[in-house]
Amino acid sequence: MVARTPNRAWRIGVLEDDAQLREGIIIPGLRYFGFEVAGAASAAELYRHMLSQRFDMVVLDIGLPDEDGLTVVKHLREVSNLGIVMLTGNTGMDDHVSALTNGADAFLNKPVNIEVLAATLHSVARRLAAGPSAGHLATPFGGSGHWRLDTDDWCLVTPAGQALPLTAPERCILRILMAVRGEPVSRERLIGALTSDIYEFDPHRLEMMVHRLRRKAQDAAGQPLPLLTSRGQGYLFASDA
Repeated sequence: MVARTPNRAWRIGVLEDDAQLREGIIIPGLRYFGFEVAGAASAAELYRHMLSQRFDMVVLDIGLPDEDGLTVVKHLREVSNLGIVMLTGNTGMDDHVSALTNGADAFLNKPVNIEVLAATLHSVARRLAAGPSAGHLATPFGGSGHWRLDTDDWCLVTPAGQALPLTAPERCILRILMAVRGEPVSRERLIGALTSDIYEFDPHRLEMMVHRLRRKAQDAAGQPLPLLTSRGQGYLFASDA
């Protein structure tokens, strides 16, 4: 695994033989949450990818056409410090225990929620950041007493240190609002950052995005996100002062 620098996204390999799930859901979904992603339909294809490119983490299914996923996990753990997240359609405990015993960092059942998968990968990234190369990796999340952005602004970190993965539009508006904490930002400016044609953009989409961010933060942190509506002006992210 190569050291991750602050200007590079986490690189993810996705090993899933279901092409529709891999190419239609998981890969575009993870890219939407800021990851660099490459897909493979078999263990052999993943190994070929690894000869020409480096991954920080892999997401892989247990049921594969050419090699058992548990065997892949064991092999990867023996030769690397990759983060490993397992997916399976089986609900039994045996696979879960075997995956974690063989070296997986996390285990999720299908159908997987992409936001949960993204959050899990960021959680695994914390382990990678705390490893021997921590100086070259993302800064581990920790409680700082205030809301902040981390991992190249792809995570909103709560005052208690919990990281919430952000979609590309969420990241876009939070970067603007948090750069000028305490000052209102107009809806027009935020919409202009989200689209090249502000007249075709439904303003209600921005309202729904703000509502979703507030709900996501409240559910995770148990306290309101200081993203406030500035009457007649737009929105502001309250200052910590």
